[in-house]
Amino acid sequence: MRAAYYRAFKGTDSQHYFTLHSRGNGEPILRSEGYTTKASRDNGIDSVRRHSPFDSYYRKYGSGYGNYWFNLVAANNEVIGTSETYSTVQARETGIAAVKRDGATAQVVREEFA
Repeated sequence: MRAAYYRAFKGTDSQHYFTLHSRGNGEPILRSEGYTTKASRDNGIDSVRRHSPFDSYYRKYGSGYGNYWFNLVAANNEVIGTSETYSTVQARETGIAAVKRDGATAQVVREEFA
């Protein structure tokens, strides 16, 4: 079984991002917005670690046409991360459970060269 991890990287737009990858299959389960600095991005990862275990920080969305997702928000209701899109409500709930399980303890893998 593969361990959960955060992938911290710099995008082609020179913004800094992270994705949280699930243990087991290694698929991305949460992605960040772009940050202007590495330090801001790292603060985002720390915020996921603090908020991910608690149900009250998840906002659930869906169109009813196989287009379901969630956001993880901070105490100030700012979005910390957005999930992938899921085909069913149950799949979205499984994604939330994975972020709750993995978010607080996942290690950071840095893929930055600048």
